[in-house]
Amino acid sequence: MSTPAAQGKRLHWPELPADVRAAVAAVAGAAIADAQTQPHGFSPGVAARLRLADGRRAFVKAVSATTNPESPAMHRAEARLTGAFPPGVPVPRLVGVHDDGEWVALIYEDVEGRHPAMPWRTEELEHVMASLVRLHEALTPCPVPDWLRVVDDADTAAEFASWSSADAETLDEWTRAHLDELIALEGEWRHAAAGDTLLHLDLRADNMLIRPDGEVVFVDWPWGARGAPLLDVVGLAPSVRMQGGPDLDWLLARHPAAAAGGRRAANSLLAAVAGMFTSRALQPPPPGLPTLRPFQDAQGRVAREMLAARLGNP
Repeated sequence: MSTPAAQGKRLHWPELPADVRAAVAAVAGAAIADAQTQPHGFSPGVAARLRLADGRRAFVKAVSATTNPESPAMHRAEARLTGAFPPGVPVPRLVGVHDDGEWVALIYEDVEGRHPAMPWRTEELEHVMASLVRLHEALTPCPVPDWLRVVDDADTAAEFASWSSADAETLDEWTRAHLDELIALEGEWRHAAAGDTLLHLDLRADNMLIRPDGEVVFVDWPWGARGAPLLDVVGLAPSVRMQGGPDLDWLLARHPAAAAGGRRAANSLLAAVAGMFTSRALQPPPPGLPTLRPFQDAQGRVAREMLAARLGNP
């Protein structure tokens, strides 16, 4: 399956209200000469690379509650988080924010880079893992000391207990046969996820940009939380495998801090992630995101297959 692109109807720059466009230009510090919509990702709002009248470049992502009622709060959380990143972290620099109560627009520096090729190329995935190690090192301890710990997040706790609350009639045959083992494994997720690293928690190819020098920049941070690096690597693994890349052990071999959690911890988090994707895929699509559930369903299937192989229960 390829990198997600054109998921639903993404708004284009001219479709933003005129006052929002003017506010973005004011934050950027120059008039907008050109805007190129970026096709990757799931956001139903605007995501565009901007060329400014003075020759500089910027990136804007903007959304309103009309397109998706949850997205403005996600943008606000991302702005608070990315605005606190220390220098040198492989994350775009936040230039500024426009928030009029209806529209929230985040203006970032534009990153000269491209998304990883699909299917995954080994050399690019090597760059991703090396950059992810540097990212986690730079964000340990978490640069926002009062930021939410993933183990304390009620929403995550509910989603990571998906097997415990699942309706067995909705599950595939393998899952039903091993449901007790899955419930036991997911019950250990808090111990495996505890830590003080600021995690991305939504790592996928469309949330990465590879610079010409090979450095990888990680974008889109609405779900960031404090925890163990192992959770980021396990969360990345299903999409990598689904998109032609290697398995979880290959990724862990390239991230010593994540691998230090041990195999049982990795299996526990993989069980929790598999349950989360499987459960989400059974829900109605969120407003403005009609293809999100099929993508989650595909990741859930791959996560269950990976887990079956790791447990020796195909």
